Amino acid sequence: HLLIEDLPGLGKTTLAIGIAKSLGLTFGRIQCTSDLLPTDITGLSIYNKTSGEFDFHPGPIFNNIVLCDEINRATPKTQSALLEAMEEKQVTIEGKTYKLPRIFCVIATQNPAEQFGTFPLPESQLDRFMMKISIGYPSRQAEKEILKIGSKREDIYLIEPVVDHDEVLRIQDETSHSIHVSDKILEYTLSIIQATRTSEYLSAGLSTRGALTIINTARTHAFFHDRSFVIPEDIRDLVEYTIPHRVIFKEEYENLNKREIVRSIVDAVSTPL
Repeated sequence: HLLIEDLPGLGKTTLAIGIAKSLGLTFGRIQCTSDLLPTDITGLSIYNKTSGEFDFHPGPIFNNIVLCDEINRATPKTQSALLEAMEEKQVTIEGKTYKLPRIFCVIATQNPAEQFGTFPLPESQLDRFMMKISIGYPSRQAEKEILKIGSKREDIYLIEPVVDHDEVLRIQDETSHSIHVSDKILEYTLSIIQATRTSEYLSAGLSTRGALTIINTARTHAFFHDRSFVIPEDIRDLVEYTIPHRVIFKEEYENLNKREIVRSIVDAVSTPL
C-alpha cells in the first residue's frame, strides 16, 4: 500500500489514477470527507423485498487498486474500516467475512496534518502503508509546460495498460520467491531495526511488520534492477520512504526533517561487505 502526502494541487490524485490505469486492474475510488461512513467503503446488506433476504452490495474496497483520496479528511471511525482490509485482504460486515482480490493495493492521498479539517492517521494504520512519498513542486521548466498545455485531466483516463492482471501476479510471485536474501542482509536489516528502537530521536522504533516491509521493498528494488539477490543498497535507497511514517519521533524532534534523521540513523549502521 502507498501513502502520498503533499499540499493540494500537486498531482497526488492524478498519479494514483495513472498507476491504476497503467496496470490494467479493476479500480475503485473513495473520496474521503468528514461525513463518509464505513459502509461507504466496505459496502452493506440491503433487504430484497422480492427474495425476502438481505443482498450484499460490495463497496469500492472490492477492487484491485483502491484510491482513498484525501484519507485524512475521513473521521477515525471511517479510517478504521480500512485496517482489516489492508492487513488481511478481507472485510467483516455484519459478522460475515468477505475476501478481497488477491491483487489488492490501497493508494491513499493526504494533505499535511496542519491543513484545516484533517484527522491524523493512527500509528496502526500508518504502519500498514509500505511506503510514504511526496511529489513536491515541479521544476520551473516542467511547470511552464503544464501552463502551456493546460490541465488535460481527462487524458489520464485514456492511459492504456502496459501489463495485465496475470503479469502483475507473476511479478508478485517472482519478487516473493525468486529474489534471494542472504543472512548478511537479514543481519543488516535487524541492525537497522535495533538502531531505530534505541535512537535518541525516537520514542518507538520499527515494528516487525516494518521489518518485513524493508525486506519486501528491497526484493522489489532488486527485481527492477535485474538482480536475483538483494544488496545493501536495495535497503538504503528506500529507507527514506519505508521508515519515517512508521516510527514515532520524540516531541522535541517533531519539527525536524524526519527523512534526514532516518538517513542518519541508517548511515550509522555498518554496511555488510
